[in-house]
Amino acid sequence: MASPNQTPDELLADEISTYYDDPLGFVLFAYPWGEPGPLEDFSGPDTWQREFLEDLGREVRARKFDGLHPVKPVRMAAASGHGIGKSTLVAWLTNWIMSTRPDSIGTITANTFTQLSTKTWASIQKWTRLSINAHWWTITTQRMYSNQFPETWFCSAQTCKEQNSEAFAGQHSATSSSFYIFDEGSAVPDMIFEVAEGGLTDGEPFEFIFGNPTRNDGQLHKVCFGGQRDLWNHRSIDSRTSAITNKEQIQEWLLTYGEDSDFFKVRVRGLPPAASELQFIDSTRVLQAQQNEPLSLSDDPLIVGVDVSGGGESWNVIRFRRGFDARTIPPIRIPGEHGRDRQVVIGKLAELLADKSPERKIAAMFVDSAFGAPIVERLHTMGFQNVVEVNFGGKSSDVHMLNMRAFMWNACKDWLPRGAIDKNDERLEIDLTGPGYHLNNTNQLVLESKQSMQKRGVGSPDDGDALVLTFAQPVAPVIERKARRREHTSQGWMS
Repeated sequence: MASPNQTPDELLADEISTYYDDPLGFVLFAYPWGEPGPLEDFSGPDTWQREFLEDLGREVRARKFDGLHPVKPVRMAAASGHGIGKSTLVAWLTNWIMSTRPDSIGTITANTFTQLSTKTWASIQKWTRLSINAHWWTITTQRMYSNQFPETWFCSAQTCKEQNSEAFAGQHSATSSSFYIFDEGSAVPDMIFEVAEGGLTDGEPFEFIFGNPTRNDGQLHKVCFGGQRDLWNHRSIDSRTSAITNKEQIQEWLLTYGEDSDFFKVRVRGLPPAASELQFIDSTRVLQAQQNEPLSLSDDPLIVGVDVSGGGESWNVIRFRRGFDARTIPPIRIPGEHGRDRQVVIGKLAELLADKSPERKIAAMFVDSAFGAPIVERLHTMGFQNVVEVNFGGKSSDVHMLNMRAFMWNACKDWLPRGAIDKNDERLEIDLTGPGYHLNNTNQLVLESKQSMQKRGVGSPDDGDALVLTFAQPVAPVIERKARRREHTSQGWMS
């Protein structure tokens, strides 16, 4: 019973404590459902979210944690299609644990820094500010903590790169809860999960994994479809069953790819692909290229790829590759809005082409024709004949590839295990792992279109396209070209 001397905040704390084993009740209580504002048209969670929260409450009650003796971890996972509200559920789980368990400590991660910062953590920020106890917390771009006990009651956003694995170690809360939440868990390295196990040994620990099952291996697959599924409370959620998904888009995917295609199984049905990786370029290859040392020979030509923006949020990107080295010369990025004036891009490319220093002399420059055709034409009139227009939709020289786009991306994929790219270039990493793929009825490789990627929330792969353009055509080694010129001169003298 409430004491007449309790402050409003103490009364609120007492009320919130009653939801210790009732996460659904907490979500319905903590947020302003149906009130004027962003939740005005909503009465509560979607059906699958309710079922997840109800299951979670049952898991908590079954363990009967007494604050002293450790219990086995609560382990829950959901493999799903796109657009069902996974990041929103992540935010609710974070708020519920932090609000009902003083001195709880948590780590939240996602497959990429962009996903973590702009979607997962952004959702936590949004819902925390909407919560009835928002004034309890300070939330920054990387950390959420109690205003009263900031050193012992907090959670943080951490990238899932293997070199950051130490950030997942040493997390303990013997008298409360240590929790880990993995968003888009298919692409989180196995090592991160292994290190996180150390934080699940005491107190009342939690581990949650969400994501599209883009792989038929890895931790998300293991816990939802593989050998660990009996150890987890798991589910697979079809996007068509969610009230908030774009049904018109789903129907378009169904007509384009078919019910049993890997694309539709992963992006809609929440099932793993038959192929080993729905992503055309897997994260392992990109990580290998980030760790490789740059390798090039003295006669390797310097090749430049230029992806030209149509304006807006897209970028004009210029990337350099010499042999297996696409790291030494950093890329040049010109914002799309600046590139509306073609002279800006033309001026920069002409400056690069005019540089005759041995390390910067360009053997060939390949430019995307979609918005770059006028630029190529102008560079030709300026005397730069080593500039080549490339049509991504043009015919491939390899009959197994639908078009030039598939051909170039496939060549880049084959190059990555020995190639070298910048390990700190998040843009390139995200772009290379972005597109999905499928095989058409003539067994040709078809890369997922940019329009399809954008509809499922993946940005235009401007940096990726710029790099793959360097594989548009074979470019002869520098020394071999010189040798041929000497041979031609000699024959002319002798004739």
